[in-house]
Amino acid sequence: MSERISRGDVEHVARLARLELTDDEIDLFTGQLGDILEHAADIEALDVGDIEPTSHPLPLVNVLRRDEIVASVDRDEVLAQAPANEAGQFRVPPVLGEEP
Repeated sequence: MSERISRGDVEHVARLARLELTDDEIDLFTGQLGDILEHAADIEALDVGDIEPTSHPLPLVNVLRRDEIVASVDRDEVLAQAPANEAGQFRVPPVLGEEP
């Protein structure tokens, strides 16, 4: 990047973002944003034409277990322990409105 970001640029961006910055903050952010833009320019200047695009530097594999049907608890036994049930399902009080 041939030109660093100016103080006026930082003030303009702060105004667009509706940020109220002090003079010290504007000076601080002008330097920091300039450094960030220089680093981005350095990365942009790299020749990456022969590098294959990737979303992650390491190969990722699915680490989930296989989905297998196994024996479970009995539905009637679980529903018998519920405070209320109806038609084979848990009955809960309504979230909105009156209590049942």
